[in-house]
Amino acid sequence: MAFRSERGFFGKMAEKLGQVFMDRPEVDEDMLDEIEEILITSDIGMDTTIKIVDELRKRIGKDYLRTPEQVKEGLKEIMIRLVDKGERNQLSDETPLIVLMVGINGGGKTTTIGKLAYKLKKQGKSVVLAAADTFRAAAGEQLKIWGERNGVGVITHQEGTDPAAVVYDGVQSQKARGTDVLIVDTAGRLQNKKNLMAELEKMNKVIDREFPEAFRETLLVLDATTGKNAISQTKEFGEVTDLTGVVVTKLDGTAKGGIAVTIADEYDMPIKYVGVGEGIEDLREFVAAEFIGGIFDE
Repeated sequence: MAFRSERGFFGKMAEKLGQVFMDRPEVDEDMLDEIEEILITSDIGMDTTIKIVDELRKRIGKDYLRTPEQVKEGLKEIMIRLVDKGERNQLSDETPLIVLMVGINGGGKTTTIGKLAYKLKKQGKSVVLAAADTFRAAAGEQLKIWGERNGVGVITHQEGTDPAAVVYDGVQSQKARGTDVLIVDTAGRLQNKKNLMAELEKMNKVIDREFPEAFRETLLVLDATTGKNAISQTKEFGEVTDLTGVVVTKLDGTAKGGIAVTIADEYDMPIKYVGVGEGIEDLREFVAAEFIGGIFDE
């Protein structure tokens, strides 16, 4: 089932590509120029776009792609290959698992945590949340609301507390209760990278010391509507912590969707989930063929 058929969140990208293949009865350089322009204006970066179009041009010559439909299928295959990271696109199924969620404030991080907790519970896993974003007013209260909604425990401290102390208590709770997954909400103060790096390092040291046998994921939550700013955030957060994947949120009709392709290609970064709406069930596992298929399917 293609993403676009349900949500249509690729905006004009799918419509414009469809028009290119429909309007041109034959394959020529003008078609490739139009494809290149559409990809760039859909938040796919210049380097990734050039890579896609160059590969497509080679495929046209090597595989004798002579019709627009053949070129369409060739383009689809190239883009799927760029974003498909195999098992890396999936959240670790191993337990006990600790997931550190990072991202700037306002990007949908806490909401994504709530949706992920719901999804994991539906899969039969036990979950506890830790409100380690202790510097943002009401961050803990927001997480508590999601905890109550999902029927999962939430570890909180007073505002301004050392985030590593919250992680410590979260780990102890996970160990004592035998909880499958601990999800940690972290501060998003990227403007002070040095402090953020120190906080994340301290949290990881606590986990290393207290629960070294736990599996670990560090997921970056990105708002798709911010376009190329989301791409720069991948670079910035990648410099302060070891990311294992990203979650692209707010792909709800206003976003162009191309940033996922760029992030997967330029940073070799697996996309774990995409957020496609406001509902609690609107966090979807990323499936490369379905995601890219949504650009091309009518």
